[in-house]
Amino acid sequence: MYGDIIEKIKKERGISMEDIKVLIDEQKIQDKVTEIAKRIEKDYEGKEITLICILKGSSFFTVDLAKKINGNVKIEFIQVSSYGSSTVSHNIELKLDLKESIENKDVIVVEDIIDTGRTLSYLLEHLKGRKPNSLKLCTLLDKPERRLYDVKVDYTGFEIPDKFVVGYGLDVNEQYRNLPYIGYIGE
Repeated sequence: MYGDIIEKIKKERGISMEDIKVLIDEQKIQDKVTEIAKRIEKDYEGKEITLICILKGSSFFTVDLAKKINGNVKIEFIQVSSYGSSTVSHNIELKLDLKESIENKDVIVVEDIIDTGRTLSYLLEHLKGRKPNSLKLCTLLDKPERRLYDVKVDYTGFEIPDKFVVGYGLDVNEQYRNLPYIGYIGE
């Protein structure tokens, strides 16, 4: 569905900044990140937390979140993909695995956006097998109306409508990740 929108825009005139409309501005994002950080601090008072950043999209969110959590925070990186250039593939690929063990650690998986939940369902099962003390999920953006897999989200920034979004780590063909806001393309 989104691939068709993107391809139409690219064919007609290429994707440009004029095609991107602001959905969530920079200040609202930062306020929400601060709010989530405070909730995490309260839930994990006195404990070390391992944030697992799902590359590449959640890198902006993970870094901002880690900076706003008062306490001992470690960051690990993992990369999982179920998307090709603009279409969903039938396979989920673990492109980069964790470097450190998460056994007996309090872990929060940090995602930029949850759509169908397919990739996260796979990833959470993968990580449970590594025997963390606790495993929670944090996402900046959630599209519950598109959910096909049941994933429990512990910390949610914003529920958004079914739009193709870019910015603050989210991209279209590796472009526009660096926008300080969340924008959308199309109607």
